[in-house]
Amino acid sequence: MATIEISVEDPTSPDVVVLLERHLAFAREVTPAGGVFALDLDALRAPSITFFCARSHGTLVGIAALQELDADHGEIKSMHTGYEARERGVGRALVTHLIEVARSRGYRRVSLETGNFDAFGPARALYASCGFEPCAPYGDYVDSTTSACMTIDLDPTAI
Repeated sequence: MATIEISVEDPTSPDVVVLLERHLAFAREVTPAGGVFALDLDALRAPSITFFCARSHGTLVGIAALQELDADHGEIKSMHTGYEARERGVGRALVTHLIEVARSRGYRRVSLETGNFDAFGPARALYASCGFEPCAPYGDYVDSTTSACMTIDLDPTAI
C-alpha cells in the first residue's frame, strides 16, 4: 500500500459515512442484538472522542476513534479498515497512531472492546500483535456476553 496519511477529520464526510455504515452493518450482522457497542455517527461527535481517518492518495482506507475515559485512560472505538485495503497495514497504522496520540496526551493505558466471535479474530490478532492483552470487562462491557476486552499499559514518558 502507498503511504497512509492519518489525520483528525469530521465523521460526517460522505466517504466516512459510507465506511462507518459498513462498519455498523458488519457489527450488527455478526453480533446478537444488544451486544453491539460500535458507535454511530452522533456518538462519534461527542466531545470526549477524537475521530481519525486513514487515507492513501486521498482515498479513505480506514477509520478509528480515540475516546478519553479519564485523564489516564483512553479507549479505541469504531476502528474499521475498508475491505479493499485489508491486509495492507492500514489497521496497524491506525493502532500505532492512536497509541502515539494517547501517549502524547499522557494516558497510562489504552483499552478496547471488540467482539468475541470468530469474525472478530483478525481484529483481536492485530491488537495482540500491537501489544494489547486481554483484560477484564470494564465500563459498559461488564455484563456483556459478546465482548472481548483488551488493554495496553503505556509509559507516557516514552514518546
